[in-house]
Amino acid sequence: MKLPRLYPILDTESLEPRGLTITVAAAAFLDGGAGILQIRHKGHWGREIFEAARDVARLCREAGAQLVINDRVDFAMLLGAGLHVGQDDLPVRECRKLLGNEAMIGFSSHNSSQLAAAGGEPVDYVAFGPVFPTASKRDPDRVVGVEEVLRLRGLVEKPLVAIGGITLENALEVLRAGADSIAVIAGLLPQPATAATAGSLRKRMVEWQNLVKAA
Repeated sequence: MKLPRLYPILDTESLEPRGLTITVAAAAFLDGGAGILQIRHKGHWGREIFEAARDVARLCREAGAQLVINDRVDFAMLLGAGLHVGQDDLPVRECRKLLGNEAMIGFSSHNSSQLAAAGGEPVDYVAFGPVFPTASKRDPDRVVGVEEVLRLRGLVEKPLVAIGGITLENALEVLRAGADSIAVIAGLLPQPATAATAGSLRKRMVEWQNLVKAA
């Protein structure tokens, strides 16, 4: 499987302070050329977030892009989406039984032993990080650094997604260290955390797409 070089994450905790919904952000990112999107919502999945996610799923289908849901296998099933799970979530093999063989599943890893073990799981890609310090996660794991991406890349044959603190300034370094794709949250959003527009998100996406083409 070949992943897009850029893997945008629609994180509700990052979007809400800017007055943006996941639907508006998804439309802007897709218009800017995104080939994959992940919805990351750590709060309660009530009717409002589900309906927004359903809109995002429709936008992804229309654009021919892959949608991935973070943590929640039940909503991934309802939306016909892929799934991304962490070390403390439902076991990957159980998720695969529920979703079937065709669904995309990604799995997080944070050190060499987790990365090596992930290669034997029924997943389509493995995420590794945080590569740099990040403020997008409440209780982040230890920063691994670009050197660890380079040193440990050979432990897994599956596509590797680097995540954590990746910016326009350091993205090429991470890709050249061996990452197949880079997952980005805050790096795609205008700074500081003030109101933003769909136009600014699309412009940011285009900047990132132009950058990763150079890798």
